[in-house]
Amino acid sequence: MKIINYCKASYEELVHKTTWPSRKELMNSAVVVLIASLCIAAVIFVIDTAFDKGMQAIYSLAK
Repeated sequence: MKIINYCKASYEELVHKTTWPSRKELMNSAVVVLIASLCIAAVIFVIDTAFDKGMQAIYSLAK
C-alpha cells in the first residue's frame, strides 16, 4: 500500500506542483549546453595537441 501511495503522490506532484520550462527556454538551455560543450572540447583539443607536440619533441631528443 505504501508503494501505491508513493506513486500517487509522485504523480500529483509532477502534474500539479511542478513547473515545466517552455519550448523556448529548453531551446535556449540546449544552445548554451552545446556552446559550452564545444568550448570545452576545443580547450581539451588544444591542450592535447600541445602535450602531444611536447612529448614528440622530448622523444626526438632521446633518439
